[in-house]
Amino acid sequence: MANFTPQPSCADAHEANSLSVAQATQRITDLIAPIKGSETRSLRDALDYVLHDEIISPINVPPHNNSAMDGYAIHGSAIQSDKFTLTQIGIAFAGQPFAGNIQQGECIRIMTGAMMPEDCDTVIMQEHVEVNDVLITIHGQHQHGQNVRMAGEDLRTGEHVLDEGHKITPADLGLIASLGIAELNVKRKVRVAFFSTGDELRSIGDELEAGQIYDSNRYTLHGMLSHLNVDIIDMGVVPDQKQALREALQQASKQADMVLTTGGVSVGDADYVKEILEELGQVSFWKIAMKPGRPLAFGIINNALFFGLPGNPVSVMVTFYQFALPALQQLSGQDAPMQQRLQVNCVSPIRKRAGRFEFQRGILFQNDQGITQVKTTGEQGSGILRSMSIANCFILLEEQCDGIAANTTVTVQPFSGLI
Repeated sequence: MANFTPQPSCADAHEANSLSVAQATQRITDLIAPIKGSETRSLRDALDYVLHDEIISPINVPPHNNSAMDGYAIHGSAIQSDKFTLTQIGIAFAGQPFAGNIQQGECIRIMTGAMMPEDCDTVIMQEHVEVNDVLITIHGQHQHGQNVRMAGEDLRTGEHVLDEGHKITPADLGLIASLGIAELNVKRKVRVAFFSTGDELRSIGDELEAGQIYDSNRYTLHGMLSHLNVDIIDMGVVPDQKQALREALQQASKQADMVLTTGGVSVGDADYVKEILEELGQVSFWKIAMKPGRPLAFGIINNALFFGLPGNPVSVMVTFYQFALPALQQLSGQDAPMQQRLQVNCVSPIRKRAGRFEFQRGILFQNDQGITQVKTTGEQGSGILRSMSIANCFILLEEQCDGIAANTTVTVQPFSGLI
């Protein structure tokens, strides 16, 4: 009987030809060039788009010196003691400046945001003023120039405001509006096509026969992509047939900037994605020393980036967040967002073998003393999608880690920092 040599598998702690998470990330980064093309959008419709051009302030913000609070505008030189009296000769509202001149011994009533008269440089808040008809008596200690917002205090004409590659946030909309800018030149949306593979998959509403399951991965992917400002092309389910997969990949790569598939990238007899990718395009890698998510194909088809995600539901989400999401952000021309990491105490013991990077699903919580801690969601199988539903973070365990005892400090990646 001939000797049998087992082939490498996902049960192995490490495979010689698999990349580390860091190596895979670098390969992806090195292969991506931001998409070209831009469009002009109204400011209100530019939220979550990426700036194609930097923004330079065309005006001073604020455009004039103004009062920081309701009170009285005075000459700062009038402050001679802890108590002095002035004559009020008028009033200034926001948008309705005082039109006259203010002499020594005089002042005006002024409201928050109202333009400061040229003759005044200090505002006394109304709580420190005693009013007797047109005479006001000011009490307390005050400083020259107090309670005044100066022209250009926020931004000056010609000052840099936002970089090319900046993703527009709600705060940015207000900032840009304060400059009087009505339209923005932004990068076009990235187009993402995706489909599931597998003869066992059925759509919701179909009756399941023996050996069949409902396709959950497309719903998960659609949900994750919907949080991003991308054009989504859902191509449904493609059967495990070479020609059908070949045609689907060709069609998707001609329509989209990125193609995502789930399933079909392992080494089974009906797993054809990697083989077809090698035929149609370029394969950069297809195995990573991580759990879950070891079989992950990455490459290029017809100038479109390709990610062949694993078929197990948890693996789909882990590999999307760790690899496809940063690639989408880079492809869109967006500045690399800061990846949030926290160091917290893990109250759960975790079993692990050295050799692979693990993304355990965890729950961040506060204990009775208000201290943030983390625990695992329980069973960590790559098919247990409920572990992602109840989790709010990944517990990151490096390759060399061989398990941890309860009450060990660990690194966690909150889900709230991913999108």
